[in-house]
Amino acid sequence: MKDTLHLMAVYTRTTAKAWFQYRIDAVLRSLAVFLREATGIIVIWLTLMKFDTLNGWDIYEMFFLFSLLFLTYGIMIIFFTGLRDFGRTVRDGSFDRFILRPRGLLFQIVFANSDWFAAIGHGGLGLVLFLISAGKVGIKWDMFSVVYYIFTILGGVLIQGAVFLLLAALNIYLLQTDSLKAMIYWNMRKFAGYPISIFNKVIQIIMIYVMPFAFVNYFPAQYLLRKSDMAAYPKVYMYLTPIIGILMYLAAYLFWRFSIRFYKSSGN
Repeated sequence: MKDTLHLMAVYTRTTAKAWFQYRIDAVLRSLAVFLREATGIIVIWLTLMKFDTLNGWDIYEMFFLFSLLFLTYGIMIIFFTGLRDFGRTVRDGSFDRFILRPRGLLFQIVFANSDWFAAIGHGGLGLVLFLISAGKVGIKWDMFSVVYYIFTILGGVLIQGAVFLLLAALNIYLLQTDSLKAMIYWNMRKFAGYPISIFNKVIQIIMIYVMPFAFVNYFPAQYLLRKSDMAAYPKVYMYLTPIIGILMYLAAYLFWRFSIRFYKSSGN
């Protein structure tokens, strides 16, 4: 265990040095990610200046909803960059090097790289939105709400990490899954910043039961904000984020363990 923790620290330190070896460039690229994502927030802010609310959600409540989405992604991408980019690792033959090393494959993939620019850009925006909104949405920040919030963040990280792990396993069979990733993750993530109650039933079903982004931010936000549109869904959904995160990750991990037996080098 001590050796594993030491190796994790070495991996993290090495990847951080690689990403930040050119500091000005690193700052500018992180800022570019921050500004790119902030553009969508500015559009929502301008829209709500005209319409006041979106199905009963005001601008600060929307900011809080988005903060959960950006914070969980910012943390998740520190650990799961290797899974996000696993298709390229398979196609260029880099995965063969991991197989030859005396360490677990998933351990190496997780800790061999981290997209620190995305982590800082998304995580920083999530933190800014949280600081702007947390004191203005009527949340009583007692011990229970703080603990709930922490476990919600962890659950949201696991849900998104599980999706990337599933897609990484599919790369073993398909080699190229970028279109699939765009369809089931990136496109659905665009819906996740909004209350799912504004969408038709098909989108709601997908967001809850297929690609459960609703458990990353909407239902956790409902526990803290208690908006009226929660009446359309079972109250138990507000408490399921950590459980769904664990179950999804375990299922994706088992699929990964099964799939890795069928890996064949893509050659050059």
